[in-house]
Amino acid sequence: MSAPFVLANECICEMARRKKRNEDNVIPMPQKTSSIIGPVIFIFVFAYFIIIVFQSINAKQIIPYEVKEGSLATDNTYRGVALREEEVCSTQNLGYINYYAREGERIAANSLVYTVDETGRLNDLLSVSNEGNETLKSEDMNELKTQIVNYKNTYTDYSFDSVYDFKLSIQGTVNKLTSRNVTESLSQVTDRTVLNSLKYSYAPTSGIVVYSVDGLEDLTVSDIDASIFDEEEHPKEQLYSGAMVAQGEDVYKLITQENWSIVIPIDEKRFHELEEKSYIEVRFIKTGDVSWGKVNCFIDKEGDHYCKLDFTNSMITFATDRYLDVELMLQAQKGLKIPNSAIVERDFYLIPEEYYNENSKDGPGFIRETYLEDGSLSTETVPAQIYYSIEGEMYVDVADFRLGDYIIAPNHLDKYAIGKKSTLVGVYNMNKGYADFTQINILYQNEEYAIVESYTDYGLSVYDHIVLDGSSVHDDELVFE
Repeated sequence: MSAPFVLANECICEMARRKKRNEDNVIPMPQKTSSIIGPVIFIFVFAYFIIIVFQSINAKQIIPYEVKEGSLATDNTYRGVALREEEVCSTQNLGYINYYAREGERIAANSLVYTVDETGRLNDLLSVSNEGNETLKSEDMNELKTQIVNYKNTYTDYSFDSVYDFKLSIQGTVNKLTSRNVTESLSQVTDRTVLNSLKYSYAPTSGIVVYSVDGLEDLTVSDIDASIFDEEEHPKEQLYSGAMVAQGEDVYKLITQENWSIVIPIDEKRFHELEEKSYIEVRFIKTGDVSWGKVNCFIDKEGDHYCKLDFTNSMITFATDRYLDVELMLQAQKGLKIPNSAIVERDFYLIPEEYYNENSKDGPGFIRETYLEDGSLSTETVPAQIYYSIEGEMYVDVADFRLGDYIIAPNHLDKYAIGKKSTLVGVYNMNKGYADFTQINILYQNEEYAIVESYTDYGLSVYDHIVLDGSSVHDDELVFE
């Protein structure tokens, strides 16, 4: 083989060896594929978000409430019925009546109160004599203005029916002013026929004269029941000068005693609060005047509660009123203020306190009888929590014992069978991270809040945290603020 041919062959072999080495050093690149990692991650995150939102919506919402000191603005306004010594007087004549005594003023015994005109001509003669003299005097105008201003200052939309009382009061004042004019004008009547037909009537005793009746003039404490406070059943009948009267018809009444009373209906809580008091300050809504009333609480045959307030003054001011609005000037109850929604009731077993063992080696609790696997009788200490104690009995959780369990007194061999139950009112304290029932003593309560006693042995303290909705948790449930 010639030298050139050999050289060429070696060159070809060397090139083949280099190509193979280059191919061995090449790093293969992965083929490009369509990525699905992004969509998978998005779907996963979205699903997780939906699950979290759904759980949040359906999760139990336990809202805490921080206990603070406070008081309640209580409604101490009541509408009562007035009791007075009243004497209704009737006429023995037929004709037209004219009053001479001024309503609401005290008259002496044997004073002229009214006349009855059998002819009916007296009013015509008086109208002629008074013609051209119909203006009111300044003191008369002031009296009417005072009544109007007092009514305006005490009127509310919730007591619209007081409009009718105001109307009757104004009519009574007008009657009083008219009676005075009649008295002044009677001396000018010269017709002997008219004068001879007049029948004069005088007061049988001294007292405050009132020209209205309502059928409750003989009302006493023993007659009080719920029906007495139905004002529609006991309307006031205003009596007018110049009206036609018949024999035996009621024409006026006399209030013969300065002492008088108001009876108000109250609830049981207010009953127990007031029965401990001898006197109480009372504000009359109509005038704003304040007076002290002697307290006498009683219960009627239907079980309804009432308070009778006795007064020795101010009777003449309200002589024409049967029903009055009064405000009891009571001090606001102070204590721990909590919402009613937090209050719950729980049943407990009652155990005599002599069965409580404070010196047990297993800790304080109750010694309960139990049976071992071989049937032999033994004892064990039940470390029951004491929720309340009163009159020698302890309140323990019904979950700590079974009905019929026997416990043994630590100092003697007496046994007590678990069975007696009672109920406590309380809230769920969440200071320890779980729903812990705490007994409370309610001092006063309205529709939204309650005032409870503070710093009791088993009760609440200021700044404790309680469950706002007591019905949303159960005993020992974990709660986190």
